[in-house]
Formats: sequence, C-alpha cells, structure tokens
Amino acid sequence: MTSGDRKPRPALGFFTVIDQPECGLFGGYLVLNSAGRPLEFQCTTPIRPNRAQQILFGPTLEPYLFGEQIGQTLLSKSRIRPLLVYTDRQPALAVREFVDFPVVLVLPQDLASTSAETSDPRRAGGAVWRIDGAHPGAEPLMAFTWGRNRLAVAQSADEDRQRVASSMADWGDAFDLAEPFGRIREAIEEARRGGQ
Repeated sequence: MTSGDRKPRPALGFFTVIDQPECGLFGGYLVLNSAGRPLEFQCTTPIRPNRAQQILFGPTLEPYLFGEQIGQTLLSKSRIRPLLVYTDRQPALAVREFVDFPVVLVLPQDLASTSAETSDPRRAGGAVWRIDGAHPGAEPLMAFTWGRNRLAVAQSADEDRQRVASSMADWGDAFDLAEPFGRIREAIEEARRGGQ
C-alpha cells in the first residue's frame, strides 16, 4: 500500500472558549486521533465584547461570540476534517450552523452519574442542573450517554445524536471526552504566559 492509498485516520475535534476576565475570551481547538494524540491545535487572540455589544446582543451574545466569531474561525482554518466536534461550553453549540459535522456538548462528569437518592441524571448533590437554555429563545438540549460520557445536542439536531453512535463505534467507550479540554486550557495558558 502506498501513502496515497492510505485512508485518513478518523479524528475528533475539541473546541472550547475560556473567559479570562483580565484579557477576554480565548478560543481553543484541538484535533486528536483515535489514540488520543494531537494532530492539530489552534487558539485565538482574546476577544472582549464592548458594553454596546453586551446591551444590543443581550442573551444572544455568547452564542454569537462562541459560535460565529470564535468557533467558525477556528474550525474553518483547520486542515483536518473531524468526524465530530465536542465542546464543553453550551453557547459553543452555535457553531453547528457553520459546519457539516455534528457538534456535541460534553456534560460535566459530576452530572454524568446518577446519585443513589434519585434516578434523575440532572440532579447532582441535591441541585438541579438545567440543560435547556437560560432564556426563552434558547433551544432545549437532548441529553444521552456514550460510554461513560454524558452528552447533549440541540433538540433539533437529533441526527447528530445518531451520528455520534455510528461515528464513535471504533473508539473505545472508555474514552474520556472531557479530558482534552484540560489540555486546551493549559496550552492556552502557556501561550498567554509566553506572549507576555
């Protein structure tokens, strides 16, 4: 088999936005192969919305910044097309309208397991965690499980939930989908310190 005959290995994308009050919002995008090794990493310079934008955009500001401004920029510049993109920030799901692959929210691990007192997976430590939007215009989320990971997609994107199951068949269901976000945060912090 020549190198031209090789099928590209499947890759997963991990996208997050970090809010550092002294600097602004940083976006980070990490692409991993099936062994969990990095294939590509990108991050943005900080973005800080001004007061007029905060007022005019209201509750739509974060989806606009995370999805259209930061996410679309990072994902469109990527050289590698992933099977799926995972995010740990709900407003980042807004990037889905700009890409042709699923964008899936990874819910926090402490919410992924049910407690002995209740069978409601939204309850953790006696508190209820909302997965629907904080304002009336936000689209509700549909939560589901893959391996030990608790995930969610926009309710209108049920086909994305189905694509997760088929696309992740070759990945071990023990794969911790939350772990890469820690790598992104550390890499952005290192880049920020290096730029000072």
